[in-house]
Amino acid sequence: MNATRCGFVAVLGAPNAGKSTLVNVLAGAKVSIVTHKVQTTRVPVRGIALRGDTQIVFVDTPGIFAPKRRLDRAMVGAAWAGAKDADVVLVLVDAPDLAANPDGLAAGDTQRIIEGLKADGRRAVLVLNKVDAMRREKLLPLTEKMNAAGIFERVFMISALKGEGVEDLARFCAERMPDGPWLYPADQAADIPSRLLAAEITREKLYLRLHDELPYASTVVTESWTEQKDGSARIQQVIFVERESQKGIVIGKKGAAIKAIGEAARHEMETVFGRRVHLFLHAKVQERWGDAPEHYREWGLEFPKDG
Repeated sequence: MNATRCGFVAVLGAPNAGKSTLVNVLAGAKVSIVTHKVQTTRVPVRGIALRGDTQIVFVDTPGIFAPKRRLDRAMVGAAWAGAKDADVVLVLVDAPDLAANPDGLAAGDTQRIIEGLKADGRRAVLVLNKVDAMRREKLLPLTEKMNAAGIFERVFMISALKGEGVEDLARFCAERMPDGPWLYPADQAADIPSRLLAAEITREKLYLRLHDELPYASTVVTESWTEQKDGSARIQQVIFVERESQKGIVIGKKGAAIKAIGEAARHEMETVFGRRVHLFLHAKVQERWGDAPEHYREWGLEFPKDG
């Protein structure tokens, strides 16, 4: 019997660098939600990939940025915690954005990550993402500039969305995993509670449907999950917003918006969970839901004590 290997790979990056898309591709399944809205990922999600006798646990972390609110601090703290004990750290960069906006927000967030890794004495792997969307002659100077940080041991150029270069990256990560038993069954693609994944799926559909109207100040909580006799699941969820006007946007005219969100979420849940789902959504106003400790427990985040 061949010896097995297993380890962790932390995926760090500025918001919208493509971390969730990459982890989904590597795991071969939808394990983390993806939207064009920044700071979509709130909790570290573990996507599990197999390469031969090696099991790789990719940790999709919240984007690292300058935190302002309590939730921001919890998210950034979770991202750094995900990297602390990882066997490999990937720093994912939106290459076209960084090349076009060297002084932009993403560049500042990426520099913050580099400085944090330097302070911890950590080496990392630079992953330039979305390289299919920029001219090749711009890649070399960008790579040289990033390598000047002195912490990167390898550079990979990929398109997570198209899957280009991803397999080379996966093979490299597999080679770096330590000897040891697998932590998960061979057919498991993610380590996230079903209740939380269901809430995340609905939050994704909420953002995709209402991104132009609804601000970032919304969240979804699975209130109950009941197993039915026919093998289906009855799921009841609450969409929390901060103001009454936002509740109206979520519900929509004659309930059209919340109905569409629910239908899209239910269809995806049935695919992900492999069973029929009866989904019931309600919208509620909770002015300071971002300061409610019970939500942090649901997300598996540490609740920052200060305001």
